[in-house]
Amino acid sequence: MSGSADVWAVLPVKEVAAAKQRLAPVLHAAARRALALAMLEDVLAALAAAPGLAGLLVVTVDIEAARLAARYGGRCLADGARDGHTGAVMAAARRLAAEGRAGMLAIPGDIPLVTAEEIGQVLTAHGPAPAFTIVPAHDELGSNAVLCSPPDAVPLRFGENSYFPHLRAAEACGIRPQVVRLPGIALDIDNPADLARFARLSSATRSRALLLEENAMLPADFAAE
Repeated sequence: MSGSADVWAVLPVKEVAAAKQRLAPVLHAAARRALALAMLEDVLAALAAAPGLAGLLVVTVDIEAARLAARYGGRCLADGARDGHTGAVMAAARRLAAEGRAGMLAIPGDIPLVTAEEIGQVLTAHGPAPAFTIVPAHDELGSNAVLCSPPDAVPLRFGENSYFPHLRAAEACGIRPQVVRLPGIALDIDNPADLARFARLSSATRSRALLLEENAMLPADFAAE
């Protein structure tokens, strides 16, 4: 795979008890917590099965998330775990750069439709260092996967409107960004509209199975078809 040697996946995970507050109108607290863990496991399973990744680094202080990470062969890093998505990813980038790792694939824990094949496509598209590859969110505003070689090649700043700023940041570092659009990675579950879109898509994910179990608690227009 071009440019993918010794790439580590980085997965920031906030404490699941407080996860997905924007889903409160459609899911109670226990269901939100269960969904956060189900989505995390879907992502971990895809990463663990993806060819070409050298390792997995989960940035978290959450005990349950750490247990899941260990089950899938991941290392855990507490540094930056309470500093938001950007702080967690940049702490991991610094750690991986200090260890001499070749690259970092930053990916969120709320994209349950991601597959090992999609991860492989991102790695294949990535060029020789210095290089920057990005997968935008479905609205082309967020950045749902970012691959940097070396890990700290580009300063990252995540948020709802981070996609175009990330393209400009790569260009400012003298790197031509590579854009890859992938439907599984693109669908992050942040709000009720995202959840409705996901619920209507057939998938064998743990996350959709959980939603089917919770269906009685969802509004009628959320029923998974």
